[in-house]
Order: sequence, then structure tokens, then C-alpha cells
Amino acid sequence: MSLDTVVEDIRDDARARAEELREEGETRAEEITSEAETEAEEIVAEAEREAEQEIDQEREQRLSSAKLEAKQDRLEARREALQDVHDSVEAAVADIDGDEREELTRALLDAAATEFDDADSVQVYGRADDADLLESVLADYDGYELAGETECLGGVVVEAEGSRVRVNNTFDSVLEEVWEENLREISDQLFEGR
Repeated sequence: MSLDTVVEDIRDDARARAEELREEGETRAEEITSEAETEAEEIVAEAEREAEQEIDQEREQRLSSAKLEAKQDRLEARREALQDVHDSVEAAVADIDGDEREELTRALLDAAATEFDDADSVQVYGRADDADLLESVLADYDGYELAGETECLGGVVVEAEGSRVRVNNTFDSVLEEVWEENLREISDQLFEGR
């Protein structure tokens, strides 16, 4: 075997080995490229899923916010309507006059008087416009006197000297009690089916 043959064999082996390495490199490069493309596709698909989820969440949040705002607006409108009804009832109560006003005032005074059976002196307060009515009514009660005014729609506030009891039997207090007891029914009638 001559030196040229050996050199040629080494070159052939080197070329074969180089060709083998190049093919392995190309194969590996194709695998890496394919893996990278697959990974990139998965990343894009995941990003798209996340974007869709974010869009859905944002849509859901906005929808929930809009529903909550609409509900709050409805509740506020109901509160305003109830307040309007309350104001109308209050005005109607304030406008009660004549025999009906006297009858109601006597009934409220009678109810309060039960708390002051042992008192020698009882003070009664009422609406300024009802002073004459109260003086007339109090003439029928021994030891009762009109002691002054109180801001109310009508009725009486009664207290006795030395007593810790103060009875508020004003039209206002009765109206508020009746209003609170019947608020659900009033609301149901106003907003039935809404």
C-alpha cells in the first residue's frame, strides 16, 4: 500500500465522516427547527388562549359591572319613589284638621297618659299650629299643661316632672312606626312585577 493510497483512504474516511457529520448536523438542525416551530406554534396557541380568556374575563367583568350599576340605579329609583310616597303621606298627615285632628290628638294623649297616672304635674308639647287645640284638649286632663312647642306634624310629646319617662306620641312617630312595619308591603304594591 503506497502512501498515496493511505492518504487517499484517510481523505475518503474524512470525507465520509464529514459527510456523515454534515448529514447528522442537517438532521439535528431540522429537528431543532421542527421543535422550535412546534414550540412557537404552542406558544402562539397558548397566547391566543390566554388572550381569549382575558377577553372573556374582561367582557364578563364589564357585563357584571353594567348589571350591578343597573341594579343600583333601579334601587335608587325605588328609594326615590318610596321617599316621594312617604313625603306625600307625611303631607297628608300634616293636613289633617278639624274633628279628625282633635280625635287623633286625644287618642295619642290618652295613650301617653297611662304612663303618668301617679304624676301631679305633666307637661305636654305639641306643634305650634296646634296650641289652641291642645289647650282645649288639656282642659279635660287634671294636672296637664301645655309646656311648649316641638317640631312635629301633630300629636303630643308628654313628660312629667321628676320622671325619666318621655312619651313621643306625635303623628311623626306613629307614621314612622306604621311605615317601617308596612314598608315591604308598600314596596311590593308599588313595584309589583318590576
